[in-house]
Amino acid sequence: MVTVAAVVVTFNRLEKLKTVIASIEAQTHAVEKLIIVDNASTDGTGAYLASLDSPLSTEVVAMQVNSGGAGGFAEGMLQGYAAGVDHVWIMDDDCYPQPDALKNLVRGFGEAVAELGGDVPFACSVVKYTDGSICEMNNPVPTWDWARLLIKGQNNVMVTACSFVSVLVPRWVIAEYGLPYRDYFIWFDDREYTLRLTRRCPGVQVMDSVVVHDMGDNRGVNFAMVDKKSLWKFEYGVRNEASYQLHHRGLLYFLEFGARLMVSLHRGRVPMSLRARLLTKWLAGIGFNPKIEHPTYR
Repeated sequence: MVTVAAVVVTFNRLEKLKTVIASIEAQTHAVEKLIIVDNASTDGTGAYLASLDSPLSTEVVAMQVNSGGAGGFAEGMLQGYAAGVDHVWIMDDDCYPQPDALKNLVRGFGEAVAELGGDVPFACSVVKYTDGSICEMNNPVPTWDWARLLIKGQNNVMVTACSFVSVLVPRWVIAEYGLPYRDYFIWFDDREYTLRLTRRCPGVQVMDSVVVHDMGDNRGVNFAMVDKKSLWKFEYGVRNEASYQLHHRGLLYFLEFGARLMVSLHRGRVPMSLRARLLTKWLAGIGFNPKIEHPTYR
């Protein structure tokens, strides 16, 4: 049987976390281990996890400070790798996998490997919103030949990038490609990591592996939406993507990203003071270039 460690990163979402845990416990393909990374929550999560009575083998990683989604996933994947399982299965604390989600992910991944070879780096789920519609911010990026496996009779489509909302990552990938960049803290960590993995071979989205994302509003994210409340997240996103475009793709991509950023901010009529803050973060990407962390380096 394929062994899997489920990794959940949480911060101050105790009631939703309880639903996530129950959803993982109900999987028809049982996980070998449940790893919960508590990002220094202040809402009673720590006390709840300390007394958690689960039928699953459970490990709680209590972070001393909030390391963001990026730091939490890096730490959780590291612990999953150390557990010696075949795959880690990563998700947020508001992601509710349907009972067959993992079973179908494992099956779909195996089918893709049989057709494409052993370089397939991940399998991700279909992400629905709570009302059953598609979750706008969690749609993977398809390849130009996305239907190649569909016409072979599989229920998989080929993708180049996805969000960290139910992704199955094999052990060999972590050993070879390392972990997500902890220093990104939040935003673009999932896009960079999955793009890193698919340089050699696409990943797949398994169409009958379904999770529900219990987020706030079901809408995508773009730079025209920046306001004072969301600015801090966009600052991380701009810095991280600017760093990626410059250091991993080249100067022209960095400049093109800056141009797209300015156009989007203009179209969204974002206040000039906020535009200036994001321009500063775009420039900060020049000196921001984290190094890949591999499990064997710890």
